[in-house]
Amino acid sequence: MEIERKFLIDEIPFALGSYEHHELSQGYISVSPVIRIRKSDDSYILTVKSGGLLAREEYEINLSEEEYTSLIPKVEGNFIDKTRYIIPLEKEKLRVELDVFHGIYDGLIYAEVEFPDIETAEGFTPPEYFGREVTSDGQYTNASLSNMTDPASFIESIKSVN
Repeated sequence: MEIERKFLIDEIPFALGSYEHHELSQGYISVSPVIRIRKSDDSYILTVKSGGLLAREEYEINLSEEEYTSLIPKVEGNFIDKTRYIIPLEKEKLRVELDVFHGIYDGLIYAEVEFPDIETAEGFTPPEYFGREVTSDGQYTNASLSNMTDPASFIESIKSVN
């Protein structure tokens, strides 16, 4: 079970260079149900997710590079490229997955925090640099992003609200 909350980030108040990070590229074979392929550094993963926003089932299968490559033509919509930084929240014994998007989604930054249970998720107080929470807004899922026809307008609309 994946339990996570998602927040927009307007500005990162510290340097990211010292944090663990991974280069991700992902595409969606289907958004309902969610079936995603992802390249993370030199690893390849097929992921299937159930419905839901705060909590949902998630299954991952490791792929070879050849299997991943053979699935690329099946991807619908846009590929999503981003750098994911892993930032520990030591006091809460949690971690932030800070996604800095590139390419057609340049300028978009999300913070996701995964939780061991719903109670911990609901009791979480986000750090001051976290912006508006978008956990319950389906347009902010990566699957929704992959189907956008005008990502630049979407990113501009986010910046004008924040």
